[in-house]
Amino acid sequence: MTAPAVVARIRPLLTRWETLLVVVLALFIWVGAALSPYFLDAGNFSDLTDDLMEKAIMALPLALVIIAGEIDLSVESMLGLSSALLGFVFAAGLPLWAGIPLVLAVGALGGLLNGLLVTVARLPSLVVTLGTLALYRGLAYVVLGPRAVSSWPAAFNNFGFGDVPGTLVPWPFVVFAALAIVFGFLLHRTWVGRQLFATGKNQEAARFAGVRVARLKTTLFVLSGVLAALAGVILTARLASARADNGQGFVLDVVTAVLLGGVNIFGGEGTIAGVVLSVFVIGVLRNALTLADITPDTQAIAVGGLLIVSVAGPNVVRRIRAAWARGRTPPQPVTRGQEEGST
Repeated sequence: MTAPAVVARIRPLLTRWETLLVVVLALFIWVGAALSPYFLDAGNFSDLTDDLMEKAIMALPLALVIIAGEIDLSVESMLGLSSALLGFVFAAGLPLWAGIPLVLAVGALGGLLNGLLVTVARLPSLVVTLGTLALYRGLAYVVLGPRAVSSWPAAFNNFGFGDVPGTLVPWPFVVFAALAIVFGFLLHRTWVGRQLFATGKNQEAARFAGVRVARLKTTLFVLSGVLAALAGVILTARLASARADNGQGFVLDVVTAVLLGGVNIFGGEGTIAGVVLSVFVIGVLRNALTLADITPDTQAIAVGGLLIVSVAGPNVVRRIRAAWARGRTPPQPVTRGQEEGST
């Protein structure tokens, strides 16, 4: 195979945003190893992964919401509400096998409220979910107040911070991996994914093509609410504590992970693989800075910088890809009729 043929084969791979994320992830791992001798320890990677899972689980449905042209900023508060509600009903004597489905149902109702306000009342999702961000957090404090519930069954706590037997793989990672596979298949291999991309690119054209846009978006908000509630259950198990302020500040990392993963903030573009990679990029960065005794405020500055890059970066890559595509297009020969028409 000739050199130009090899270049032609690998050029599309090199211009993919996911390839750049792999490079950035490798760079951050190298920086982390340079900052701390404990960074490359297997136990540290297990703890790093465990710390990411609630944000990672919330990022999956949020990616679909943004691809469809909307946004959900209320996920961290729904996580806190689900944690507070689970603690309240468990302290009242309700067993976990009944409390967890109840919490997930509340997550679905919260997502349904977001969806109806966006699709039926036709309010901007940014405004709606900013409002419910405050609403759900306030409800969490109403339900549980300032107290914490910490007397949980050992099996529940083990699910939160335990590992798969014989490995250093946290149980929440198994949940996230299964969800990522399902979401990846749904988005990239089914008609649902095609409808999502079509809706994000041109909502009116998708509606005329037969896509039930309102139903689709409402379903996405419900899914986002359910998985935010699931993340609240997992965080409660991992911390062995139900509190109304659980998950506070998570939304910055969740939104950054989605946008850094290559999901277009205006909708219509994105991959689950990119979101998964960006989750670990953010996690590795935060872990490296923590081991280097960098304050959380400084870490927030770094993540904020990534958020800016996540908006601008994919656009730059798309322009480079378009320029390379134009460079590969051979010049069209001018026909005799075109020559005569130009004279």
